[in-house]
Amino acid sequence: MILFDQIVFGPVHSRRLGTSLGINLLPVDAKICSFDCLYCECGFNTTGKHAKLPTRMEVHNALEMRLKEMASDGQIPDIITFAGNGEPTLHPDFAGIIDDTLELRNKYCPNAKVGVLSNATQIHKPDVFNALKKVDDNILKFDSAFDHTLQLLDRPVRKYITVRWLIEHLKKFEGKMIVQTLFIRGEVNGEKIDNTSDKEIEAWLKALKEMNATQLMIYTINRETPLKTLEKIPLEELNRIAEKAKSYGFDVSVSG
Repeated sequence: MILFDQIVFGPVHSRRLGTSLGINLLPVDAKICSFDCLYCECGFNTTGKHAKLPTRMEVHNALEMRLKEMASDGQIPDIITFAGNGEPTLHPDFAGIIDDTLELRNKYCPNAKVGVLSNATQIHKPDVFNALKKVDDNILKFDSAFDHTLQLLDRPVRKYITVRWLIEHLKKFEGKMIVQTLFIRGEVNGEKIDNTSDKEIEAWLKALKEMNATQLMIYTINRETPLKTLEKIPLEELNRIAEKAKSYGFDVSVSG
């Protein structure tokens, strides 16, 4: 499993985002997340909730130092991405950190985007919602339109997180978001899981329409997962799903 051991990491080449300079708002030695996904490259949730988070000033200083280094080397990231060891929007100063990051981006690399990879579980909080509306790439997870699959695959820590809850809150972005879906098959505790079936895809497309989504990112596992009974979806199959989504009017990118 992978844990990022710095506040600012990279740049790395992202399958989906290009040259990405990453920001980890979570502890450098533990994962903190409001989901506990079967496929998470950081592993399952453990005892990270009492670990130290970086302060807003520490994030600001680490990012500014790295951007200065990159500028002096003639390097410009395509995007500054909030990802890291769990869910970035759980940081209590998330909104302020976004403001700082936009200011630093404008100063050192004005052509770079700022993006957030989020599981959407904190978007009911006004400060988080408003901060996500400010970024260039507001990338929000939606893996299934069925509660049973959501519970099996993403394993929300809070039981109020349901498909209906997600749709109702995602609607409020009025399309200013990129919906990200990971497709997978496998088995968990003797029960088969597959969000690529015709039934799953039809319900997923209907939910995307209801939440006013326009842009989609679809992908599958690319690294070791904590549960070993998961199956990577072939690129040809992802492309078939993408073509169906495009027929509904969505702009779709695919990462196999």
